[in-house]
Amino acid sequence: MTAPDLRPNMDNWQERVDLAAAFRWTVRLNMHEAVANHFSLAINPEGTKFLMNPNQMHFSRIKASDLIVVDANDPASMEGPDAPDPTAWGLHGGLHRYCKHARCAMHVHSPYATALASLADSTLPPVDQNACMFFNRYVIDNNYGGLAFEEEGARCASLFEDPKKKVMIMGNHGILIIGETVAETFNRMFYFERACQTYLLALQTGRPLRILDAEIAEKTAQELETYPEQDARHLAELKAILDEEGCNYAA
Repeated sequence: MTAPDLRPNMDNWQERVDLAAAFRWTVRLNMHEAVANHFSLAINPEGTKFLMNPNQMHFSRIKASDLIVVDANDPASMEGPDAPDPTAWGLHGGLHRYCKHARCAMHVHSPYATALASLADSTLPPVDQNACMFFNRYVIDNNYGGLAFEEEGARCASLFEDPKKKVMIMGNHGILIIGETVAETFNRMFYFERACQTYLLALQTGRPLRILDAEIAEKTAQELETYPEQDARHLAELKAILDEEGCNYAA
């Protein structure tokens, strides 16, 4: 006789495990913001019901079973003990309500990307291969309006009208990354932070930048977009490391 599975919530279990692994690894990369910032993943066809981290739980402690379910079209989601952080409701609720193509969303105040977002010119030129990944594929929000409550969340969501652009450089704030899956979105977030780091380190030298021309930058971006399984394998390797260490992220 098979023993009963005692995990408290088995719905969308693999998605929960992937998202929990992304939280844990974001801490290791020092891209977290203590008990702030949020990741979300749509779990219904319309994209309006989504998994999200609990209100103000540190990324380093989040397990698959901890993730809450939020309905962007149900204000009652903000009631009760499992209510999300109000800014999570505003930003991620607005995103999943208005942008069906944003199945997964990751919002962080990571050091290098946020430093770029703090510059008067927040563009990321194609100075290396990683930066080419984002050539003509990001949007800059130049109109920060305070904490991301509902009005601000709806405004930010409206900036993702072009489905080609999956990174928002949130001026004076941080970044918002969207994608189809946890693996795709996390991979994009990781490489955007790396690209920002390289660019800012290059600026610090005070020497002229070696900026690639638009044709090569676009060619490289397309090649990276079609590179087989890189995002899935990236996340699989991170989960393998966590598993080998006995991490409880998948509990």
